[in-house]
Amino acid sequence: MTAPLHGLLSEDPVVATAGVGLFADALRDQAVTVTEAQWQPPMEGTEGHLVTVLADPRRAEANALAFARMTAAGADLVDVRPAREALGLERGTFLHAGPPIEWERASGPLRGALIGAVLFEGLADTPEEAERQLAAAAYDLEPCHHRDAVGPMAGVVSPSMWVYELRDEVHDHTSWCSLNEGLGKVLRYGAYGPEVVDRLHWMNAVLGPLLQQAVRARGPVDIKAILAQMLQMGDEGHNRNRAGSLMLLRELLPTLITADGSSSDIAEAVRFSGANEHFFLNLGMPACKLSTLAAEGIPGATVVTTMARNGTDFGIRTAGTGDRWFTGPANTPNGLFLGDYGPDDANPDIGDSAITETAGIGGFAMAAAPAIVRFVGGDVPMALRATRTMYEITVGEHPAYQVPILEFRGTATGIDVVAVARTGILPQINTGMAGRVAGTGQVGAGLVTPPAECFPAALAALADAVPSRA
Repeated sequence: MTAPLHGLLSEDPVVATAGVGLFADALRDQAVTVTEAQWQPPMEGTEGHLVTVLADPRRAEANALAFARMTAAGADLVDVRPAREALGLERGTFLHAGPPIEWERASGPLRGALIGAVLFEGLADTPEEAERQLAAAAYDLEPCHHRDAVGPMAGVVSPSMWVYELRDEVHDHTSWCSLNEGLGKVLRYGAYGPEVVDRLHWMNAVLGPLLQQAVRARGPVDIKAILAQMLQMGDEGHNRNRAGSLMLLRELLPTLITADGSSSDIAEAVRFSGANEHFFLNLGMPACKLSTLAAEGIPGATVVTTMARNGTDFGIRTAGTGDRWFTGPANTPNGLFLGDYGPDDANPDIGDSAITETAGIGGFAMAAAPAIVRFVGGDVPMALRATRTMYEITVGEHPAYQVPILEFRGTATGIDVVAVARTGILPQINTGMAGRVAGTGQVGAGLVTPPAECFPAALAALADAVPSRA
């Protein structure tokens, strides 16, 4: 027993530690080189359910299938249509971001966006009238995800609004998203003033029809390929979309400028699209939705297929639990604020755009976009650390979405509920911040994580779904 220890102390020791940091600190105080492993106990109360789910013989194969489907999914822009046609929305039905919610619990920005949408549809003449109607439950409210669609921030979609239509021919799925309005006082951030409604009418009358002509004349646009390329060009696909927006415009410009419309309308459509740095976001989101749609309905799979927020609740869904939502109170992002706004002005997390992180980009790919840290209040080491940490809670690395600074390592893809519960590491999301008060608009951008309680709840449901061996 003594032979292997011979000469152990003849050289300076190098120690690896895990757990409480006091031991590592004490060693450093003695000039000992320490490698500290990040470790913490499983989330409280999850031990029994972890044992059950980890013992499920279906899990490894099911997660491998979910990952394979997610990474194989295609995403082609094939059309631009009014939501009433594409989604079958009837007059008086409004989609919104996040899990289901009623007007009484709706956040300020969601209320503001719904008021604006009612005004846009001509169902009310004043904001006060629209608010009274909404409070009286005169309209049907439904999550975008329930129709395989996604909406940024408040995510409100009304029948007259135009939406992008994307197809995954591999799995025969379709997803949709509204057109991007730009930044500032816009509907998705809860603003509903005359300038907001007027812009929506212009998008409805001019931009949507012109984009429809451009897409139909050009033919399908491979949005997944643009996502893969933009990660090589400094975008991460959630809060930075500069390269993606320019690549998309390059694809559409030849048929856009030859569309049937007045020269002034075409010029304004080109100007609006080219000046909008988030023009591409509303295509990246449904592309990511198609990826996660492909993983739905796999018994035994513990992969997350939805992360979404409505400004009050944060909800997740998993491949093995179908349409069931697991929710907790949405956290408020930490980050940078515009103008004189501050933390007290920010609403809790809101939007379906966390579908980007669910599919392996956005906050999971911040190392690919070092410039994003100046927008969300972080730094480059933080971005590198965040991307590396996400590998601890996912089932694989995306073969198409790669991070150059990490030697072109694929982004962490397929959030595993089990890994989150075992490690306590929560998914990293970068996001815009909406004003807490309806009508305010955007107040900043920052970083946020889901409420921890979503994952133990999902784990418990997954454990209940494990077949009995009796």
